[in-house]
Amino acid sequence: MWQGLLEIGGAYANGNQSSYDPDYVPTGPMYWNAIAFHRYAAISTLWSYLEMERQFKVYVYKEGEPPIFHNGPCKSIYAMEGNFIHQMEMTKFRTRDPNKAHVYFLPVSVTAIVHFIYESKLRDHWKPMKRTVRDYVDLVSGKYPYWNRSLGADHFMLACHDWGPELSSSVPELYSNSIRALCNANSSEGFNPRKDVSFPEIHLPRGTLEGLVGGPSPSQRTILVFFSGGLHGPIRPVLFEHWENKDEDVQVHRYLPKGVSYYGMLKSSKFCICPSGYEVASPRLVEALYTGCVPVLIKDHYVLPFSDVLNWKMFSVEIPLKNIPNLKKILMTISTRQYIRMQRRGKQIRRHFELNLPPKRYDVFHMILHSVWLRRLNVQLHGMRDP
Repeated sequence: MWQGLLEIGGAYANGNQSSYDPDYVPTGPMYWNAIAFHRYAAISTLWSYLEMERQFKVYVYKEGEPPIFHNGPCKSIYAMEGNFIHQMEMTKFRTRDPNKAHVYFLPVSVTAIVHFIYESKLRDHWKPMKRTVRDYVDLVSGKYPYWNRSLGADHFMLACHDWGPELSSSVPELYSNSIRALCNANSSEGFNPRKDVSFPEIHLPRGTLEGLVGGPSPSQRTILVFFSGGLHGPIRPVLFEHWENKDEDVQVHRYLPKGVSYYGMLKSSKFCICPSGYEVASPRLVEALYTGCVPVLIKDHYVLPFSDVLNWKMFSVEIPLKNIPNLKKILMTISTRQYIRMQRRGKQIRRHFELNLPPKRYDVFHMILHSVWLRRLNVQLHGMRDP
């Protein structure tokens, strides 16, 4: 493993440096450091996206049978889980030789475990689900040397279901050492941004992006801010108390009126509220970016997706729970010029949140892998900002 990393470094030292990508060159304040993300040649290309594309190799364990393993949902709010597992089986990043791998992927679907194994009538309903994860790790660690030699530190799992963090705790090393790619990236519940990966929850009703991406220009958006969703968790009751049916500019609904389109409202709004429910993960973040609506984040302890690379303050608004009564006042202080900049920046970085079949460069599949790549090298780009 480390020999492979040394070979990468040697290639760089011998002059095999990155050249700019003709398809897309990251630029702008949406990135903490666009050069570092793309090709940080001044120090080392090891950290760059382009180097990840050239060198990164992932071994996918073959053990396990569908539907629990090598499978997962490709529709619903858990669509990223099944799509990632499916693409990982076919991607150019996959190596069939485990000795050439930088990381080892555990193709376990938490959503499938919950669907097929969860029994609500059991006194300890966690037990059979956790045993499934533990048995799988025992299987691969007993058959191969890779888990034991690193205590799981060069392994990763991915889960979009809310119960992903809890099920990962079934194996102490998986919870504490391995890279956990989670939609439910809650730092108050054990998510560690130094080793874990936050990725977005994407709702795909039909399994594709068809009809979900795109929206009118800022001048055609007549609603200041919009939210529609169920009443659950600690934040939404406060939001409804202060704004439900209180102001024409602040369209906050538990249920939309009959005949009103949810996506139509997103596309008609300048800002879209993305509050936590019972958990921090929500597809509303991506829905806002897809439709050109500036996200308004009201979430405690949420580690935002790809925040090693992306400076969310440049294309979203973050409002603490205590400032919900001042929601309209805060948004009204954002000038038209500033809003247009934020909206334009959101449209530019949208490519990093798009799920394509097959995957396209810089899309969400590649961004997840880049985040894993950084953590495998124990590198974070956050803070490496342009002077």
